Amino acid sequence: MVSVNQYVRCCVALLLCTFSCLAISRDLGQDEALRLREKGAILPLEQLLQKAFQHHPGAKLLEIELEEDDDIYVYEVELLTQGGVVRELKLNAADGRLLKDEVDD
Repeated sequence: MVSVNQYVRCCVALLLCTFSCLAISRDLGQDEALRLREKGAILPLEQLLQKAFQHHPGAKLLEIELEEDDDIYVYEVELLTQGGVVRELKLNAADGRLLKDEVDD
């Protein structure tokens, strides 16, 4: 027989697992990105890259990923600036708003 204490511990562990899974973003592949673009849910990648390079002219693209985070599509862009600094930018894929721009660790 399971004691009340064991039952409560199991419930708490289950809740923690559930909430930690909700906070994880999901990387999207190129097929899904194309489908979202065709639906008009996200802007063209070229348009978003132009916005990223406006913030860091002359930078070189290192990496780009499309993620779904809390039902928002976000492009995570890594750039190498002319000064040799790696920057991480997050852009809302639906409207191009800059959500984050910081030095990448």
